[in-house]
Amino acid sequence: MPSYGQFCPVAKSAEILGDPWSILIIRELLLGSSKFSELQRGLPKISPTVLNTRLKDLDQSGVITRRKLNHQRGHAYFLTVAGKELEPVIESLVVWGMRWARENMEDQDYDAAFLMFDIQRNFDNTLLPAGDHVLCFQFPDLTDYQKWWLLSTEDDIDICYEDPGKEVDLYITTPLRILAEVYMGDRDLLKTTRSGEIKIVGDTQLERRFNKWFPLSEAAAVPRAK
Repeated sequence: MPSYGQFCPVAKSAEILGDPWSILIIRELLLGSSKFSELQRGLPKISPTVLNTRLKDLDQSGVITRRKLNHQRGHAYFLTVAGKELEPVIESLVVWGMRWARENMEDQDYDAAFLMFDIQRNFDNTLLPAGDHVLCFQFPDLTDYQKWWLLSTEDDIDICYEDPGKEVDLYITTPLRILAEVYMGDRDLLKTTRSGEIKIVGDTQLERRFNKWFPLSEAAAVPRAK
């Protein structure tokens, strides 16, 4: 663990939390992830080796604790009391980041895997008509992972990038960046669909209510800087 050689509490906190990925791991744990595979889904660009190292560092620092999974291989990870006290810090970073840190977004900042995983965990399937539904999100501007399937049942929401072999009820086609900007509140959902930047084809009832059931990030409501 690096040392800044200062007794200042900001410096000591930065020694624990300032390593690459540590803050995002805490973000994922606050959002409900606990298994290694779940953390990987929320952090698709982290290598398993780095994730394992960061988890060990946070464990040794008393920010998280790990517990062996019952009747399964591997461990689950949970925030300690010290880790849970970081929740308002993360919330403040969300607000600050939405207001001040998003002026120069690059194409590389838009990650389809993270976007779709975040849509999945914020998805409220009670807003859909009763029954099972298959929604296919298509990103024609991507070379890899162009298609994602969201499978909604009364009991579960699943997301996958391999064709599940089920009949699709609705196709949503748009460049990745546009859907991400809508999700984050940078673009108006209704205006974007009306302009054709997001094309929706399929079940009429699902299509008409798209602006009702498509989830937005909780951060989308943060007022922008003036």
